[in-house]
Amino acid sequence: MNQPSILVVEDEPIIGDDIAMNLENFGYVVNGIVASVDEAIEAINKSAPQMALVDINLEGDRDGIELGGLLNKKYKIPFMYITSYFDAGTIEKVKKTNPVAYLIKPFDERDLKINLELAFSKQKRLIYHSKKLFVKKNQELIALEPHSITYVEAIDNYAFVYTDKEKYMISHTLKSIEEKLVDKGFLRVHKSYLINFEHISSIAEGFIYLGSAQIPIGKSYRQDFFDFITTL
Repeated sequence: MNQPSILVVEDEPIIGDDIAMNLENFGYVVNGIVASVDEAIEAINKSAPQMALVDINLEGDRDGIELGGLLNKKYKIPFMYITSYFDAGTIEKVKKTNPVAYLIKPFDERDLKINLELAFSKQKRLIYHSKKLFVKKNQELIALEPHSITYVEAIDNYAFVYTDKEKYMISHTLKSIEEKLVDKGFLRVHKSYLINFEHISSIAEGFIYLGSAQIPIGKSYRQDFFDFITTL
């Protein structure tokens, strides 16, 4: 049976080596030890790990929180932070990247082992979780596959879910819907729009086109969106 592979992103060589040694003792495969966001992306593109351990303070201009955002949204790789930062401002930032755990340095090997076991156990449960979503229409619940949803539009405290054939009104905020769809390939690109990435047909002049639908890219979402997409 193949053992899970883990990428270590740590800019202190001694700490990185120590973590890697513990991982191997636990029975995991070390995908690599890298010190920067750029090196991490290169390692992920070369051989995608099943988990990443990410320090917040890294070499270069980009930090571990930015990498965490990419792991969460673009690469869909679960990760946990390993850091000495635990101030309120940092915690608020990392919450938005959806890590599976947050380990404060110095931590012992038991803490690392337990958190990894819990994280991989959670991932296994998610794999077998039903992919169907249900929306209410009149007096019945309609089953939808996530891939059938093109985009979601927010209007006040309501939202409209669009498929190729139907439109459903939901009495929830866009934020609450985003939390349920973000791990299914959906991106927030505007304060009022959540899109299914797989339905994008083109991008031009500040708009995303999903077939005949034209969705604006909000200024505060623009950088994250273009970081997410891959261009040739």
